[in-house]
Amino acid sequence: MSNKKPTHKHPPTHVPAADSPSFFSNAVIYGMLAVLGGLLGYAGWQYYNERQPPEPAVTQVTPAAKPESATPVVPVDPQKLRGEWGRTDGGYILAIKSVADDGKLIAAYLNPNPINVAKAEMTKANGELRVFVELRDVNYPGSTYDLRYDPVSDQLVGEYFQATQQQRFPVVFERAK
Repeated sequence: MSNKKPTHKHPPTHVPAADSPSFFSNAVIYGMLAVLGGLLGYAGWQYYNERQPPEPAVTQVTPAAKPESATPVVPVDPQKLRGEWGRTDGGYILAIKSVADDGKLIAAYLNPNPINVAKAEMTKANGELRVFVELRDVNYPGSTYDLRYDPVSDQLVGEYFQATQQQRFPVVFERAK
């Protein structure tokens, strides 16, 4: 008989751990995560800014000196304001049905459904026609349009005050009818 002791192979009770990452590989991983986070943050910022309407440009207008031989300003007929005007950045319609001699306008506003027009008036200043419209309805608690008529382009150009957000936006209306 042999003097060898039988050997039993038992499964190891301790499994050796995988090599832990070195400092260098941790730094690379965290660096890559930081760069990825920065890129995602920048992309989100770009997306947010593209969705926000641009801030209206604030320019100071200084009156130019009128030369002696300047052509007199030809007043524009207020009846030119009558018609349907479509806002160039959406389905908003401003319909000016009539213009009274005292400057009162009968107007309607559609988005695309009718929105109550609380006030609509036209004023003349320095040969220029201006239109002011105040809206008072659900989601329009005092939003306003302050526009001027540009006879050269046949457009209403100005500013929209969005009352619920307390923000102002530049707007342009083109004649639809």
